Amino acid sequence: MTNPEPTPRRIVFVTGPSGAGRSSALNVLEDAGFEVIDNLPMRLLPMLFEQTEQTRPMALGIDARNRDFSTNTVIDLMGRLSMRPGVVAELLFVDCSTDVLLRRFSETRRRHPMAPADRPAEGIEAEQDLLNPLRARADVLIDTTDLNVHELRAEVEHWFAPGGKHHLAVTVQSFSYKRGLPRSVDMVYDCRFLKNPYWVPELRGMNGTDAQVAAHVATDPRYAEFAQKVLDLSLLILPACREEGKSHFSIAFGCTGGQHRSVTLAESHALRLAEAGWQVSIRHRELGARQKLGTSDT
Repeated sequence: MTNPEPTPRRIVFVTGPSGAGRSSALNVLEDAGFEVIDNLPMRLLPMLFEQTEQTRPMALGIDARNRDFSTNTVIDLMGRLSMRPGVVAELLFVDCSTDVLLRRFSETRRRHPMAPADRPAEGIEAEQDLLNPLRARADVLIDTTDLNVHELRAEVEHWFAPGGKHHLAVTVQSFSYKRGLPRSVDMVYDCRFLKNPYWVPELRGMNGTDAQVAAHVATDPRYAEFAQKVLDLSLLILPACREEGKSHFSIAFGCTGGQHRSVTLAESHALRLAEAGWQVSIRHRELGARQKLGTSDT
């Protein structure tokens, strides 16, 4: 039996006129697992590829405003990379019509980086002239003239995300209300109405990851319905968040000490989300424990 060929490493050069969406495209690639490096001086680019053992896909933002920008340098570097075994070099060009670029600069009141403040059209024309050779060389051309940010994300994911699909990472965590709400959490559930194992002497020193504690919390007559309703709500919201373009969603369960009830609910909820196919990370803030469940989105 012959060994399967290793998956080629993708190196995507991303460029386009200012205001067309190059930075947004790089953000999507970063969410898709690419190592993203933006606006590195051209003379330093070859140094990135000296370590041949690297396998993670890479996206390089190429900005025409860079002082040593050269279309010939980009094309030559891509050609040399393409000759390497196990490497696929691609050029993504994010374009947009001149009138829409003018409108975007007018709406944001930003000065075009290659033009005087009162003549953005001159800067747009000069930048387009510089980039035309790369536009003609592009492997993938995305015109954002009629696209919003969500449609741009879908286009980039179609070409470069694994399976052409955006991945949403979910974090489920437990916490103690005594120490305050966790930061940057999207949804919070209060578990303090459930039976508290703290008042059972033999369970007090345990935590919600222990089977005895979980079983005790589950004896509360409201536990099963509460857990199911929370799961139903998550399974309703998470696909919508992924479609909206979110790359991370955080769910938190809180109780008095962050040791028993919230940990039990977080463990159970994370497991059921993972069984549904979501990529889930678990964090118990007061216990200091982390673990990951699941490998892909549904």
